[in-house]
Amino acid sequence: MIRAILFGAGNRGLGTYGMYALKHPEEIKFIAVADPDQERREAFSKMHEIEEEFQFENALDILKLPKFADAVFVCTQDRQHTDQVIKALRLGYHVFLEKPMAIKPSDILRIQKQAILYKRKLVVAHVLRYSPFFNTLKRVLDEKHVGDIITIDHIENVGYYHQAHSYVRGNWKNSDTASPMILAKSCHDMDILSYLLDQKPTHVSSFGELSYFRKESMDGVPNYCMDGCPHQQTCLYYAPKVYLNAADWMKFPVSNDLSDDAILEKLKKGPYGRCVYRSDNNVVDHQTVMIRFESGVTVNFMMTAFTNEITRTLHIMGTQGEIWGNMNDPMIKIKPFGKEVFYVDVAVQDGGHGGGDNGVMKRFINALKYDWDMSHDLEIAVQGHLLAFAAEQSRLTLQTIDYQAFNEDIRHGTKKREKSGE
Repeated sequence: MIRAILFGAGNRGLGTYGMYALKHPEEIKFIAVADPDQERREAFSKMHEIEEEFQFENALDILKLPKFADAVFVCTQDRQHTDQVIKALRLGYHVFLEKPMAIKPSDILRIQKQAILYKRKLVVAHVLRYSPFFNTLKRVLDEKHVGDIITIDHIENVGYYHQAHSYVRGNWKNSDTASPMILAKSCHDMDILSYLLDQKPTHVSSFGELSYFRKESMDGVPNYCMDGCPHQQTCLYYAPKVYLNAADWMKFPVSNDLSDDAILEKLKKGPYGRCVYRSDNNVVDHQTVMIRFESGVTVNFMMTAFTNEITRTLHIMGTQGEIWGNMNDPMIKIKPFGKEVFYVDVAVQDGGHGGGDNGVMKRFINALKYDWDMSHDLEIAVQGHLLAFAAEQSRLTLQTIDYQAFNEDIRHGTKKREKSGE
């Protein structure tokens, strides 16, 4: 059994990885927790029977102590990751790291270098590649059912309500305090494309805007929904209507107490009660990324808020046929040229992200249990993050980015900072 420490008892830490541990006590047990929110910290401790002396307000206080567990789960806010991860690796902990790894490309490389230097297992929570859907799709591609891949059309359907919740009102709404949308949300997709193709990109080009969730889209509304909004009967995003009927994963960031009265009280002047047209969000609500890989494969990726479903959809075109997939569907459709359509079943699994949440936990646990080499997994994760940074640079400069030159510039800058002692 792996003994683990949790940094950050939020939705992912408490609700996903913590629940996995409770369901699989023979595999993993959390023995300590750090979170600045006392209610969440105490709730997690009660669930996992953690003694008071192992309950911490600040994760860095744990990292001042000698190593007393096998692994650390870093599920804190994006800007806290680098310091926490590097200190944990140096102390001897294996690390499970929520995405994004960090908010600077140089820090991504620093984390990778430290994991290699100290010979630690570091698994990034890119849950898609551990899901039955993408594992099945990877197998179909490797078996050459449609020959060699030529083009991929991949869409991340964020969902209109998910965009409003997480990227207009929520923690990832502003790149100045969190990270750009392409990194915060779509590093999953940059990772899965790198995983499916298993080759290096050569060029990246991107366009994207914040087009709708802005003050110009709606006149005559208050800053907070409950301050007498004239559109409350018709607005899709009227906060009381949204959150009183929401799933727990949306309610939990609003209030630790999920009762209607507690939710309504928090919405009066809290961030989740703000009008979506009067928030301080600046991340894009739609973005397109075009990528050329080394074999000549071209990819068109689109992230859009304006969908009903929360899912990923792909259309893959090869030299001998086509593949269509929707992550919410139980089958992948394949049509070889000149032959009949056939379908490949996708195994149904419990857990979020189509079973990917459980899949990534099993991957991490088995990596420690059987001493698996995780360096290639980490290399793919790093590439996915750097692709996201390159895409954002392209979006901001309206220029096509030479990925190899971009990568070398980052590595050169990292080496210079290391030599100067930064």
